[in-house]
Amino acid sequence: MEPPASILQSEISIDPSRSPFLKERIEVLYEGDTLPDILEQVQEIQMNDATFKVIFVKTNDLDPTEKVEYTDRRAIEREMGMHITGEADVHHPDHEFGLVTLGGRWFFGHYVKNKATWLHHMKKPRSYSIALNTRVARAAVNIAVPNPVGIKAIDPCCGIGTVLVEALSMGIDIVGGDINPFIARGARENIAHFGFQCEVTLGAISTISEHYDVAIIDMPYNLFSTTTPEEQLSILQHTRRIATKAVIITIEPIDEMIATAGFTITDRGVAKKGNFTRHILVCL
Repeated sequence: MEPPASILQSEISIDPSRSPFLKERIEVLYEGDTLPDILEQVQEIQMNDATFKVIFVKTNDLDPTEKVEYTDRRAIEREMGMHITGEADVHHPDHEFGLVTLGGRWFFGHYVKNKATWLHHMKKPRSYSIALNTRVARAAVNIAVPNPVGIKAIDPCCGIGTVLVEALSMGIDIVGGDINPFIARGARENIAHFGFQCEVTLGAISTISEHYDVAIIDMPYNLFSTTTPEEQLSILQHTRRIATKAVIITIEPIDEMIATAGFTITDRGVAKKGNFTRHILVCL
């Protein structure tokens, strides 16, 4: 979904570090129509020996004319802290709480900030000029595997392993493969560099016999590769054979080729960087 504002409420608990596009999360404990409603409820909190900090989250759906200024946010944080039984520590707290307004109501709860894992993964020992950037790779993995439980995934054209690293960092059961021995070796080195383990086989997708719940395919590009349209179609046909679902990434529209391979495109998006465009297609 596309949220109407830069904040949304959901029944699904997502670790914000899974996505490069999520900044933070509040696990709601209390809600009310006014700040005094929240102040009354937070008095129930007993921190015992643990320290805490209250953060007034700047992201909200308030009209610009209703913006809460910095000094007012700090004052509200202090007032919230005074109503919680425990010791406040603004520098190194044991627990962080967040306060936010959305849809005319106030929400208070456990605060979790994105750790920017994907940013750390940019510093890998082996790089490849046309490899996916880590943000697009992480987004593609999230699209392919929204819930990792019981899912077996594969990246059969894994290149330098960018998708594999992102998937492994999210606890996804994934394997990879590539036809280029130098590139496959680089993928293994990148995976090991970040402390992960993953099978990366050397060989074409046509040699794969196991079946997977989902495949992530960053298509070889005519612009940078000697791969012919016939070979591209073969990759898609073998993807159809080995996977129930596929997320296909391509620099050019290949809808007809995807249909010929037996897939139906169920969702799509575009990632742009300068004049370079990547199409991300969800196929069943």
